[in-house]
Amino acid sequence: MFTGIVEELGEITAVENLGDSCRFRVRGPVVTEGAKHGDSIAVNGVCLTVVEHDADWFTADVMAETLDRSSLGALADGSRVNLERPMALGARLGGHIVQGHVDGTGQVLERKPSENWEIIKISLPADLTRYVVEKGSITVDGISLTVVDAGPDYFTVSLIPTTLALTTLGIKQPGDPVNLEVDVVAKYVERLLANSGQGAGQ
Repeated sequence: MFTGIVEELGEITAVENLGDSCRFRVRGPVVTEGAKHGDSIAVNGVCLTVVEHDADWFTADVMAETLDRSSLGALADGSRVNLERPMALGARLGGHIVQGHVDGTGQVLERKPSENWEIIKISLPADLTRYVVEKGSITVDGISLTVVDAGPDYFTVSLIPTTLALTTLGIKQPGDPVNLEVDVVAKYVERLLANSGQGAGQ
């Protein structure tokens, strides 16, 4: 489990094609501190497993399913990535509950800079629209954000200078893909209500 509070802006330093999968080598001295084989690290919001590691890098295997359902397939040597270790038991939940399971991808549609913040508009797949509400939580490339405006096929988020400086959203441009994970609480509520309705009809 993650919180969507990015710890480090890392970098892909190698991509090894393994046929139906690939192996990333990721530079990230903060998240590799104390890392062990089998540990989880979120890369742009995708929970990956550490295979090998050293003082400032780790490798992780990415299966075809993950490459197909996320934007990780677009990463290349030199790509910057958001990195976060799992939340420690008893730690503060600074963002919201993030599983590291991408629900879909969107695209940056436009950026509107202001004096002290920036509004980014992102496309939203039709099957995720019902989970996104104004002032609700959403994870974009592993970043816990608050929805400003929820449209029929898009949403907007407002980014403070810290987010712009320390995450990939500071450098993403219109047309760039982003990973999206909706609030898991909304999905559980939907399932519970659906089951409740079936029970009442029997």
